[in-house]
Amino acid sequence: MGFFSWITQDTKKSIANVHSEKVVFPVTMTDNNGNKWHEPAYEGYGEFGGKDYYELLAEMNGLGSDRNKGIDLVFSDKPYISPNLTEDLNWKWVNKEPENCPDQGYFY
Repeated sequence: MGFFSWITQDTKKSIANVHSEKVVFPVTMTDNNGNKWHEPAYEGYGEFGGKDYYELLAEMNGLGSDRNKGIDLVFSDKPYISPNLTEDLNWKWVNKEPENCPDQGYFY
């Protein structure tokens, strides 16, 4: 399995994982209801504060808690809303998807 990573929406930094040579920093994932999951040391597999990004994306789009449905939705041509990923703990959710990190948070 490969790594998943994104660019933070507030500071525009690549979310490095603990396996990379880059220093990791805390990241907060926020949903459209204002719920937050704080991750101090991202491991690279899509989980922030014990919550999977793609599982949350599925939940936010009424697809239940099925991670695979979240992944399928991202790669479909259907519109969807997604979690936000930021360094700012006080971030208010916006209807904008975080940009994928081309380095997968590892291959810098």
